[in-house]
Amino acid sequence: MNNSEYKTMKRERRHARVRAKVSGTAARPRLAVFRSNKNIYAQIIDDTTGTTLVAANDLKESKGSKTDRAQAVGKAVAEAAQSKKIESVVFDRGGYLYAGRVKALAEAARSAGLNF
Repeated sequence: MNNSEYKTMKRERRHARVRAKVSGTAARPRLAVFRSNKNIYAQIIDDTTGTTLVAANDLKESKGSKTDRAQAVGKAVAEAAQSKKIESVVFDRGGYLYAGRVKALAEAARSAGLNF
């Protein structure tokens, strides 16, 4: 097992451990974050019905740093959530450390009006 496979396995284990404890309901859905090497994705999910309520990503953004694009995704997902009357969510960092792009997304979503 090479180093990248090992890191992926460890992240998946952390994510499974968190998901065993965190779930989104209709009253308080889950804000899930996925971070690849190039892009960042955020979804607001109702786990009781298994539906994605709101989604945002930075696939069309090409200007700015990765952190700036993560902030834009956080702001976009918060605005879309507010348009659907979602004000409070449970944050699921997806097994990633709460630093860098994940932290930038979360803080931008908080400043745009989401509570978690």
